[in-house]
Amino acid sequence: MSSILDRIVAYKRQEIAAARMRMPDAQLEEALVSGIAPPVRDFRSALEHADGCAIIAEVKRASPSAGLLRAAFDPVAIARTYEQNGAACISVLTDGPSFQGHLDYLKAIRSAVSPPLLRKDFILDRYQLLEARLAGADAVLLIAEVLDEDALPRLLREAAELGLQALVELYERTNLPRVLDSGARLIGINNRDLHSFQTRLEHTLELIADLPPDVCLVSESGIRTRDDIERLQAAGVRAVLIGETLMRASDMGAKLRSLRGEGRRTRDEG
Repeated sequence: MSSILDRIVAYKRQEIAAARMRMPDAQLEEALVSGIAPPVRDFRSALEHADGCAIIAEVKRASPSAGLLRAAFDPVAIARTYEQNGAACISVLTDGPSFQGHLDYLKAIRSAVSPPLLRKDFILDRYQLLEARLAGADAVLLIAEVLDEDALPRLLREAAELGLQALVELYERTNLPRVLDSGARLIGINNRDLHSFQTRLEHTLELIADLPPDVCLVSESGIRTRDDIERLQAAGVRAVLIGETLMRASDMGAKLRSLRGEGRRTRDEG
């Protein structure tokens, strides 16, 4: 695990402990039983029924590797732009220290748009699953590199018990057997090396042959053009998660349409 991930995991455990002091698990459980959480939508189905390679568009203000991505940041307006321009699903960064995200962004976005939402954070504990469910998430990200052989299947099971789907992400090829053994079939391959933070699109292409046919595969990081998406789709990728490319675009809606191939289809049809 990289030193950056070490620091993230350390402060995340402190965050969870502090949140528990403010509101114990039992209170979250009671809130969930009371029925205040919105109904869960089918995240995987939205990807599999999209026209072509589905795009998970990400609401992300900053990242450890790239710094601030967008100074004028209105998460609800961004999510609405994504919905209006064909995003199959929306990913919302809720980590604060490294990504300048917040769980409140997810809550606000849930009330404003209809595509299924992914809570993207460093999930280490069932407490965070309860938070995600109450905030309106339909799915959560589970990162193999920060979850050991016991934690990953446990959190996958606990997410399912709460009605949440889980996108299980990996980078290291050595993690793939235990990801598959956990039962995960919605799998993301991160093209960014979590040690060096270098990005190679080819990383997905190198691992895809090792995946069984029932996996819904999502390629993450480093996807910048429609050609990138078509290359991945031709290899069997079902969806892509795109954050930085969209967040840096002067016109996010036009960029999303371009990534979806909308202009290209119009030219081809003409």
